Amino acid sequence: MTDVSIKRLNASQRDFDSALSALLAWDDSVDHQVNESVRHILHEVKTRGDQAVLEFTEKFDRLKAGSVAELEMGQERLQQALKAIPQDQRVALEQAADRVRDYHERQNQTSWQYEDADGTVLGQKVTPLDRAGLYVPGGKAAYPSSVLMNAIPAKVAGVGEVIMVVPTPDGVVNDMVLAAAAIAGVDRVFTIGGAQAVAALAYGTDTIPSVDKIVGPGNIFVATAKREVFGVVGIDMIAGPSEILVICDGKTDPDWIAMDLFSQAEHDEQAQSILVSPDAEFLDAVQASINKLLPTMERSEIIAESMGSRAALIQVADLSEAAKVSNRIAPEHLELSVEDPVALVEEIRHAGAIFMGRYTAEALGDYCAGPNHVLPTSGTARFSSPLGVYDFQKRSSLIGFSAQGADRMGRVASVLARGEGLTAHARSAEYRIAGESNE
Repeated sequence: MTDVSIKRLNASQRDFDSALSALLAWDDSVDHQVNESVRHILHEVKTRGDQAVLEFTEKFDRLKAGSVAELEMGQERLQQALKAIPQDQRVALEQAADRVRDYHERQNQTSWQYEDADGTVLGQKVTPLDRAGLYVPGGKAAYPSSVLMNAIPAKVAGVGEVIMVVPTPDGVVNDMVLAAAAIAGVDRVFTIGGAQAVAALAYGTDTIPSVDKIVGPGNIFVATAKREVFGVVGIDMIAGPSEILVICDGKTDPDWIAMDLFSQAEHDEQAQSILVSPDAEFLDAVQASINKLLPTMERSEIIAESMGSRAALIQVADLSEAAKVSNRIAPEHLELSVEDPVALVEEIRHAGAIFMGRYTAEALGDYCAGPNHVLPTSGTARFSSPLGVYDFQKRSSLIGFSAQGADRMGRVASVLARGEGLTAHARSAEYRIAGESNE
């Protein structure tokens, strides 16, 4: 395999900002044919329900069933999968689940209220969603870690029912995914996938209940379908390619850093891996490690394409400038491979997850650290957060005025409402003002 040449940028160069913008550019526009196909599938499932789901499952997954009920896997099948997987896999899944659950239990929000001096009660009622839908990729892709990361926060939040959909092309079932569903407490599992599964979760069919929110990763058809049904149901996010940005002071083993960059590049050709360092010689050393280690990787062709087209080695003046570059990028995963990560994290404003210290490989966060691995991509960490318990809860405002409070604040509301020309609003408030005429 030939060496991969990684783009080199320097924050001091005059055109750095435009060069960085070009590096980060990613076309997330939906292909017209994909869009049309997805809309057709959504319409068919919305109007024909189970029958459309069966037809699309036979067409795309080559799986024929007499009814959608036949495509549901009961709890006994999940428990069977849990017993069937190798013991080391079961132990690893259970340990990861324990850590994910422990972390997310600390996110749980509770209702609260307070009382004004005049007896008025104000507050917030926190309520879990009734039902959540979890999409899990199937076929060649098997992501039991996604099951844990999506289902456990929902269960911790108190969601009444978690419905999982997972395609099983040609009837091939992944027991590790089903075992993860058993461990995470998934309530129902249907072996359907694609846009038809998203449609079934969004609109409901005779067999598959509609949900309040759909979470989980999928291909372009799944992502497009989620985008289309948003508003009918909630969704977690429209995720772009996976990303990692590493800030290193030049004192970490370059092989470690090269492999950390590979850990995202191996996802797909559009994944982005960036290293930022004030040490030019270290950037050279990591480039050498990349070329040395690449031939040893099973997914070397994907990594080579990703690294060659979307990766970069960026030289900066110091770690503070590195933090500024990172904030400009707002990466999904950020490794602070430096002597004092605690000090540097104070300068970080935008990142999905921050991995602190030389021993904190991003891969640990993907599987078993505890925090969620469903993270904002494509710069959206500027305004959004990792998936969490709060995504499966909603908040209702509590307002309870006493007679005295209604009198006092009714006068304020009256002035504002009449200022807006909304007389009924004003008079509704004025009726509660002591001594006011109801005429």
